[in-house]
Amino acid sequence: MSIRRTVTSTGDPAWLVSDYPTVKALLPDPRLGRTHPDPSTAPRYSESVVFGPPAPETPTSAADHKRMRKLLGPWFSARRLEQFRPRVEELVTQVLDDLALRDRPTDFHEAVSFPLPALVICELLGVPPEDRERFRGWSEDTADMIDPGRSIAGYAALAEYIGGLLAQRLERPTDDLLSSLAAAHLEDPEGFPLGEAAQMGGGVLFAGHETTVTAIDTGVLQFSLHPEQQQALRVDPSLVPAAVEEILRSSMPLPGETARNDEAFGLPRWANAPIELPEATIAAGDLVVLQLLEANEDPVVVGADTGFVSTRQPNPHVSFGHGPYFCIGAPLARLELQVPFSQLYRRFPHLAVAVPAEALTARPNQFTGGIEALPVTW
Repeated sequence: MSIRRTVTSTGDPAWLVSDYPTVKALLPDPRLGRTHPDPSTAPRYSESVVFGPPAPETPTSAADHKRMRKLLGPWFSARRLEQFRPRVEELVTQVLDDLALRDRPTDFHEAVSFPLPALVICELLGVPPEDRERFRGWSEDTADMIDPGRSIAGYAALAEYIGGLLAQRLERPTDDLLSSLAAAHLEDPEGFPLGEAAQMGGGVLFAGHETTVTAIDTGVLQFSLHPEQQQALRVDPSLVPAAVEEILRSSMPLPGETARNDEAFGLPRWANAPIELPEATIAAGDLVVLQLLEANEDPVVVGADTGFVSTRQPNPHVSFGHGPYFCIGAPLARLELQVPFSQLYRRFPHLAVAVPAEALTARPNQFTGGIEALPVTW
């Protein structure tokens, strides 16, 4: 079935949609959104403050979303990020230099996968890079899907931290995204209060590194499991863009007993009007979970070539969504994957995960999933 009833980790009822055509059709559907007329009674997706209850429905919800994309869009444009590419290449060289000096085996997650996206988003936002360990803890707390107290406290600390940086930019603006948000606040203090600007900046900081960390780990693990594809990528760098799309399409290849055990994991949306589908009728107020990872495994996407195929083309995955809510940070995520995988196997041609996949520890309570550590050798 393309849609079925399920229960979330909080015990609330939800519709689970996992086939590619239906997921792709529902992603841009205006009858699904992130708001609910009464969040206190809405079915919950998780206990996370970010991915738990929906936002309250207000007359300005649509306008607020448009403003967010207008403010952030120029910072994630293809043109700006192409200008940013040389700096990302420098940061990649820096973290790979650090990797080369480490004893073997070493934790690739700590040496490369976390610091690289953190350094990149710090540079774009204007966040001091030496603070990355601080906001790492807050981000992990925020993404906790089980403990609401931890999630709320992490989100509050992250927003407070960004609010402090915004206050500095009001006095001393520089060429970074936080200064742009501060300027927008000065132009319309009542319409765009500093607290809202801080939440927007905190959201960028959170989303701008957490998911990419998991994607880098996924790529390294996949190529370790497919050494012939790793060798092909090392020999022919022109294969990198296609390989990155396949990394984005793929899920972390962990054995069932160590992977996330939650069938209702996906992108939560709430219906603001009834939706008639061939197999079910979604009522207004219902929670709908769009299972992007399952949709990416649909035969419509992979055909007969199941599994990890780094040369897959075309690759119409929905990892960044689809339609007007397509992830605004997609160009940055692609850049943060293309640059390291262009360099990694030329510098470390024999890089491989040093333990069996079943020995890796998943993070089942984190919305972004992923693993605790990735021991590698070379």
